[in-house]
Amino acid sequence: MNFRHSVAALAAILLASGLHADEAKPADAAPKMAYGQMVKQGDKLFFSPCRDRSYAFVEDVSADGSVLKILNSMGVESGKHLYVELLGVLDGASLKASAVNMVRVNGRCQMPGGKEETWRAAGNDPAWALVAGGEYVQLRRYGNPEVALPYKEFRTEGTVSSYDGAKDNNKLSVRFDKALCRDTEANAVFAWTATVNLNGQVLKGCAWAR
Repeated sequence: MNFRHSVAALAAILLASGLHADEAKPADAAPKMAYGQMVKQGDKLFFSPCRDRSYAFVEDVSADGSVLKILNSMGVESGKHLYVELLGVLDGASLKASAVNMVRVNGRCQMPGGKEETWRAAGNDPAWALVAGGEYVQLRRYGNPEVALPYKEFRTEGTVSSYDGAKDNNKLSVRFDKALCRDTEANAVFAWTATVNLNGQVLKGCAWAR
């Protein structure tokens, strides 16, 4: 049974059984990151967690309706299959989503980074990728050797998270701004824009929390 057929079957079961949120377990009030697949069936958005056979209806509880706007801009309204990372609260059969970390068309599940990965960032022209967490901040650039500097927790001031480090002949500055970032090559949207400066070379791209 494919994802669409599974969702349709689940919807029929839920409606037939008259399941309501007040009959389910109470919600954990602290928002957490939810990782999974999403599709729209009729007028309902369905979320299926990674490595889990359960499903939940998605309710946009963001102040300005930004979650639904982003999902629609990525094609969920027209039937596209999305991989999403949403900040939200699971309340019975409903995922109350308040913010987006990542949305990718036809993307595969990515589990949390744990202690080894706090952030990821990437960009194009030239291609580059950054991983921060654990012991190192690692920067890879196409056609260049990898640069690894000691990791320390990013400073957060308002909507900006930043890092500055130096080792040997390398000086690295990283700045993540909480502003929507679209990567057309990856067919994805991320919650943060990224600016990386390595020894005066400035790299632009997108970032997301891990």
